[in-house]
Amino acid sequence: MAKRPVTGIDGGSQVPGFEHAYLNGQVLPYQQAMVHVQSPAVKYGAGVFEGLRAYWNAANQVLNVLLIDEHSARLGQSARLLRFEDRFGFDQIRAAVLDLLRVIRPQQDVHIRQTIYLDGDGAMDANGPVSMSVIAVPSSRPKGFDAGIACQISSWTRINDNTLPPRIKCTANYMNGRLALLQAKQDGYDNALLLNSNGFVAEAPGACLFLIKDGVPVTPGVTSDILESITRRKMIELLSEYLGLRTVEREVHRTELYSANEVFLCGTAAEVTPISSIDRLSVSAGKPGPVTRELQRLLLGIARGESDDHPEWRTLV
Repeated sequence: MAKRPVTGIDGGSQVPGFEHAYLNGQVLPYQQAMVHVQSPAVKYGAGVFEGLRAYWNAANQVLNVLLIDEHSARLGQSARLLRFEDRFGFDQIRAAVLDLLRVIRPQQDVHIRQTIYLDGDGAMDANGPVSMSVIAVPSSRPKGFDAGIACQISSWTRINDNTLPPRIKCTANYMNGRLALLQAKQDGYDNALLLNSNGFVAEAPGACLFLIKDGVPVTPGVTSDILESITRRKMIELLSEYLGLRTVEREVHRTELYSANEVFLCGTAAEVTPISSIDRLSVSAGKPGPVTRELQRLLLGIARGESDDHPEWRTLV
């Protein structure tokens, strides 16, 4: 069998040093971390996952995983809400990420994907057997981090809590965002923004959204069919603690985005990504605003350990 290349999060070429994966308690060669084609994970998308980032501090020669406790807790919750057999507890979920990173020992920023899924060859209503995998790949700043991205209000509607609950971070949910993203790119945009079934703004594929209007941060509430994003919660904290701004969580009309002073996405992969235009209308001056820039600086400083603030957000590998 031809050897499959190890790729980065952006689909790049093979990267030496990342040829290992974690699977059910063992760190294995990357090629041996396999799932059968008959597994419910493949047949029905029966898996839940977390994306995490670890940040390399070159000055101190250390790697820090950002918010690992919060991600571990959410992964366990997602597995419970999909009624998977209770095989992996919080401590096992957390340790799996660190076990892999201690073998790979990367000296650069990495993106980590941790998945709990239904293995074997069961039917749609199977609850087990349950497996867990972790992979890590090199990462860099998201597209548009410096200049901003162009977004489209999608014609696709965001899934809701009574169909495929966005609160559960399951692999099947991301087909909704995939359709929106494919449409946006076909139409010449960088990304999409989805409205929920009530016609209000929900989120982008894989990222939550904030707008700044007249100095007030606004973000769709958790009942707007969004993922209960860990990064979103931290943005609210940073806005309050460092900028003295109280975030309003409420329903958001699409036209509010057109008249906002700043709009940005946030998430583990997105970090803090400015939006420069929506539906070909520039957001204010069409470049990242001061609040967005300050949040970028704060997040990366804390994540990398260049700031001494919030050491509880970082876990040393």
